[in-house]
Amino acid sequence: MAFYDRSPGDLWQAHAACRGPEAFLFFAPTHFEKKEEKISRETRAKMICDSCPVRGDCLDYALAIREPHGIWGGLTEQERRVRLARQTG
Repeated sequence: MAFYDRSPGDLWQAHAACRGPEAFLFFAPTHFEKKEEKISRETRAKMICDSCPVRGDCLDYALAIREPHGIWGGLTEQERRVRLARQTG
């Protein structure tokens, strides 16, 4: 497993397309979210990821630290778990 420094020195994060007013799309809300709302939110977040210049770095980071929440690198928590299982299986 790679070591990642979580300090502000992670320059790729400064270039992430998810930084800004729609950052809330990348994580589940604190209130109940209907299935349709979740699908819509995740689809919108993934659309932002599609044009992100650091999408690969983001996904690599999330996989390396086993990030359990949110959309990172265009993948949901479940999609990342499946990818990790395939890599280790």
